[in-house]
Amino acid sequence: MPPVTDSSNNTPRGGLRDYASSILIAVGLALLIRSTVVQAFYIPSGSMEDTLFVGDYLLANKFVYGAPVEVPLLSEPLFRLPALRDPAPGDIVIFRSKTEVGRDLIKRCIAVGGQVVEVRNKQLFVDGALVELPPDGKQTDPRALPATSSPRDNFGPYRVPEDHFFMMGDNRDNSHDSRFFGPVPRRLIKGKAMIIYWSSHLVDGPLYTGLPQLLLDAGNFALNLHTLPFRSRYSRLGTVIH
Repeated sequence: MPPVTDSSNNTPRGGLRDYASSILIAVGLALLIRSTVVQAFYIPSGSMEDTLFVGDYLLANKFVYGAPVEVPLLSEPLFRLPALRDPAPGDIVIFRSKTEVGRDLIKRCIAVGGQVVEVRNKQLFVDGALVELPPDGKQTDPRALPATSSPRDNFGPYRVPEDHFFMMGDNRDNSHDSRFFGPVPRRLIKGKAMIIYWSSHLVDGPLYTGLPQLLLDAGNFALNLHTLPFRSRYSRLGTVIH
């Protein structure tokens, strides 16, 4: 007697079930990687120029600082995985906004808990030592605003609390950062910027109004896709972020 075989996988229903299972597994793995190892981010503002430009797309290492395990619709992560190390001065860090729910920001770590930050007439000092601008950082406004009108050019001295990190943009005169909203607590840290995988000049928009932002972004991207090769900054592709 020939062996009995199960032919259920040859039916359309069995094939559809296998296909759906494969998709679910792939989506699950992608979400796991995104949540714990690496995530893509987009630069929407010029606060990190000329280190990062508007229109840069980058990958961030979420594993190094202990990835926050997040759940959609929750503003706080459920828990964090063990970290290899904390953010250090000089790192370019992605973190949750302290003032806008669901928004991510990217700045350079200037000081960590216990250090003293001071800005005197546009010059930055940490623990009394002068900290020069990053190689591609810039200051474009020759004015030095008094502390009574703005913390931009005269700030502190301020001691960073433990388990907090003081962040500043490389575009010092055009960055809303820890000088304005204070130090970033560890629980809001998401990852360390690694590499630029795409970069393109923005197209003015939106082309439509009254739609959700996600639909606006998708519509503008689709309508301008044919111009992408001419707007791309090919020289920035693969740039390691320092």
